[in-house]
Amino acid sequence: VITEDLGLNLKDVTIDQLGQASKVNVTKDNTTIVEGGGDKAAVATRVETIKQQIAETTSDFDREKLQERLAKLAGGVAVINVGAATETELKERKYRIEDALNATRAAVEEGFVAGGGTALVNAISAVEALSEAGDVQTGINTVIKALESPVRQIAENAGLEG
Repeated sequence: VITEDLGLNLKDVTIDQLGQASKVNVTKDNTTIVEGGGDKAAVATRVETIKQQIAETTSDFDREKLQERLAKLAGGVAVINVGAATETELKERKYRIEDALNATRAAVEEGFVAGGGTALVNAISAVEALSEAGDVQTGINTVIKALESPVRQIAENAGLEG
């Protein structure tokens, strides 16, 4: 970063102090660098530093911001070109891509679980570890069957035995 706070003045900067990129997009809220020519070892070191900061922080707000930073730094950039025969078809494709991008952003920011009932199946072992007597054990067994149910239904719908 070139700033007077660090003793750097923009008029004194040389070309070797600057980086390279095929494209840079700057908005009010974000800066996106496409195909940056940065030092990969330095980026990897920064990624590890951020991971360590995430593990050490006690603030949920700081953890969320660090996770966003990590996702942006390690995630990469994709350029999507869309074509169509008509203007209407192009708009429809553009809306579909924007919808997919928003879903992907939400998954990255908020997290996601594996589909197909996998998260429920993974929870079964924790419920099976419970050992109670009488009606409580009957309730535990009912919960286990309920956790298995979505996967069984998916298998049945696919023509397989659950």
